[in-house]
Amino acid sequence: MVGKIMSCIAVEAVLLGILLYIPIVLSDDRAPIPSNSAQLNSWFDGIIQPVAVRKATMDPALVTAEGQAKLIKLKSDGSGDFKSINEAIKSIPDDNTKRVILSLAPGNYSEKVKIGMYKHYITFYGEDPNNMPILVFGGTAAEYGTVDSATLIVESNYFSAVNLKIVNSAPRPDGKRVGAQAAALRISGDKASFYNVKIYGFQDTLCDDKGKHFYKDCYIEGTVDFIFGSGKSIFLNTELHAVPGDQPAIITAQARKTDSEDTGYYFVNCRVTGGGAFLGRSWMPAAKVVFAYTEMGDAIHPEGWILVKPEHESTVRFSEYNNKGPGANMEKRAKFVKRLSDAEAKQSISLGSIEASKWLLPPRVVGLP
Repeated sequence: MVGKIMSCIAVEAVLLGILLYIPIVLSDDRAPIPSNSAQLNSWFDGIIQPVAVRKATMDPALVTAEGQAKLIKLKSDGSGDFKSINEAIKSIPDDNTKRVILSLAPGNYSEKVKIGMYKHYITFYGEDPNNMPILVFGGTAAEYGTVDSATLIVESNYFSAVNLKIVNSAPRPDGKRVGAQAAALRISGDKASFYNVKIYGFQDTLCDDKGKHFYKDCYIEGTVDFIFGSGKSIFLNTELHAVPGDQPAIITAQARKTDSEDTGYYFVNCRVTGGGAFLGRSWMPAAKVVFAYTEMGDAIHPEGWILVKPEHESTVRFSEYNNKGPGANMEKRAKFVKRLSDAEAKQSISLGSIEASKWLLPPRVVGLP
């Protein structure tokens, strides 16, 4: 009997020793995003680990694509593997099944770029985070239509951008010129990520059109409706800069029409800077926007939000939770704005809302798997 007990103890000891050497994977994307911005990176790195560690939970096609990455090196003077970004995109076959990384040297890339819906798994990677490549064009709604005026249009899935500036250089709309609005980025594909990406424009800067998207450590500036569309997106540790001017800036115009649509914008641990801004307006009846743990300076009007139509008062889903700064004062907030409870916030503001465990990866570093 003693021998059996000793044998069991020995087996347990061996198993314990093995377990101690198995890496702990914190892959539960339902874990609430921490309120303390100093904890964000360690929390994020614990959940969003490299594909080699998370194969079991990820989309199989993405796992395959990440294991076969191809690198294309580009320079703004045209001396890279291709003369332009558009030429490089054209070289990628439709229905490609492997990650293609466009590594961009510093400089200005004066192009209007469109990635079609069948060219998946493309990454734009700026080689120097301190001297980021700039993709710039001056298209306007008058020439292309609003959503197609964007400097960069992405219609495919699994797109990612790291260390990049995207600029629409068209003049600021003056309220007189028809079609003067001009987008910098339109993202219409599913499962897209943006890390350290800076997006510049005035009216309609970012068309977060449809699909699940993730933005971390980014910067977005504009005037009227400068983040708009029907995406389901999380913005984490991102600065939203309302460019001061003659008319109030409006940060969001989310396009959810009914409660049956699974879309919405979630701003967590962000910063609102600039001046004369509203957090959003009810462009569509059931617009859904959440601000949590966000620093709001005096850029925000006390009422915070705008109704386009009176009947939207009962259908919009504008929410705030534990924001800070003078602009976060809720005393004069519009009465249709919801103050989330702790339980509601825990349920709402997690990476699980975009199913991150299936597809979201850390920012690519060229030369590493």
